[in-house]
Amino acid sequence: VWELVDKPFGKSVIKLKWLWKNKMDEDQTVIRNKARLVAKGYAQEEGIDFKESFAPVACLEAVQIFIAYAAHKSFPIFWMDVKMAFLNGPLKEEVYVAQSEGFVDPDHP
Repeated sequence: VWELVDKPFGKSVIKLKWLWKNKMDEDQTVIRNKARLVAKGYAQEEGIDFKESFAPVACLEAVQIFIAYAAHKSFPIFWMDVKMAFLNGPLKEEVYVAQSEGFVDPDHP
């Protein structure tokens, strides 16, 4: 949920960027166009825009041991993709994002 507000003094605003992608079939014919509006979070600075970050990543050795043990015991391994697990979670902080190009409200530039 978002609300259009004036930029508060002393707060940084995250800019937005459009990402465009064409889905193609096996003949390289475009079958669908995809567009995503993403925030440029990589432009933030630690200590100014956020306090800390955390990315849970398994170390390579742990993954190799897991696969070796499963192979030794003939356990089936099922794949599960969890990259969207925290995408829609509630934020603790207020985040200010710029309006996208072409959609700027003149009352809140």
